[in-house]
Amino acid sequence: MKSATIHELKQEMAQLKPAELSALCLRLARFKKENKELLTYLLFEAHDEDGYIASVKKEIDEQFETINLSHLYFVKKSLRKILRGINKHIRYTGSKQAEVEWLLYFTAKLAGSGIPLEKNTMINNIYHSQLKKLFAAIHTLHEDLQYDYMRQAEKLAGKK
Repeated sequence: MKSATIHELKQEMAQLKPAELSALCLRLARFKKENKELLTYLLFEAHDEDGYIASVKKEIDEQFETINLSHLYFVKKSLRKILRGINKHIRYTGSKQAEVEWLLYFTAKLAGSGIPLEKNTMINNIYHSQLKKLFAAIHTLHEDLQYDYMRQAEKLAGKK
């Protein structure tokens, strides 16, 4: 089955009654966890972006506390899992400022965690790739915000 384009879907949805559209959204939410999470964000959390950013940071803290430090392989797996969650939240919000906040927070947590970045090439690559992503996201922000975030990011880049 070939899926319709976004434009075609938008035209078709414009012709539906609000009750039918609501039923379609609920049916869509039943089939995939990500759809349900996105709908939850849009309905309950999109109006308070600062609160949502803080809750995701809290979630990152909790995930950092559960990292298994016994072997660097497990550390790498845990970091990748945390990043998958961060990237999912970035897609939900679509906000560059939220992206910068979370990436800055993640890299600061990783730098301050005591995990030996230099001992494992993969962990070192994770750190540096997130820094690159952070700098790219910072450059898309307004100039006033860029300055503040750039100072924080440069401290992290120099830390290693």
